[in-house]
Amino acid sequence: MESSAALLPLVFAMLLTGVVGGLLAGLLGVGGGIVIVPVLDTALGIYGVDPAIRMHVAVATSLATIIPTSISSVRAHHSKGAVDGALARYWGPWVFAGSIVGATLAAQSGGGVLSALFGVVALLVALKMMLPLQDVFIRDGVPRGLLGPAIPLGIGGLSSMMGIGGGTLSVPVLTLLNQPIHRAVGTAAVFGLLISLPGALGYMLSGWGDSRLPPGSLGYVNLIGLILIAPLTVLTAPLGARLAHRLGQRQLSLAFGVFLLLVAVRMLYRSFIA
Repeated sequence: MESSAALLPLVFAMLLTGVVGGLLAGLLGVGGGIVIVPVLDTALGIYGVDPAIRMHVAVATSLATIIPTSISSVRAHHSKGAVDGALARYWGPWVFAGSIVGATLAAQSGGGVLSALFGVVALLVALKMMLPLQDVFIRDGVPRGLLGPAIPLGIGGLSSMMGIGGGTLSVPVLTLLNQPIHRAVGTAAVFGLLISLPGALGYMLSGWGDSRLPPGSLGYVNLIGLILIAPLTVLTAPLGARLAHRLGQRQLSLAFGVFLLLVAVRMLYRSFIA
């Protein structure tokens, strides 16, 4: 059992993660997971958590913290009229179903696989958001028919496996479908809730009783991290949402892309070099 003094750096890292994660949740609609997962993965590694389950714990704990964060972010964006209710109703059930599938698949995957997936997806999204592609669209509107459910199903599945709230994927996808970025960010917060609830529950059940888990864990969800991170993300998410509506579309896209690029490099290094 680690002494209280030895745990202080980890506690500080979790508190800082909560502040930064909440700001980014409101600013970018990403649920904070894109910050929480790599930071927790690093912190858990420092404290000797088995690499085979380290990413599972980071992803699961991230999803658990996204639940209250998403609620706070949705309320903030809804108050500014930035949530597309029709799209949320159309994509919502498919995002929810994808999250269940993703959590099931992730429980059977190794930590290196999850890190590589996280890094590759983050890199692709970063490049899309950083390049001047704001006037480049693959379709003029959200598709219907057979293709309609496939996109949100994929977003829910990949997001659940990565421990992110859905904004990381749904924001760039929606902008490629000619949706305004501020409205995409606001609606992505709704998807964050639909991903985090079933995802966190799935990881909790799949990790139940694992002897390698760190103290304070309920399945793969670490309650210490949840208790420290979640309140701060809820408090700071509305601040990020207000900032988002002060920035221009290009500024918001570039900020999103630069941050994701840094995260992608870190996760790919962890998978293939470290």
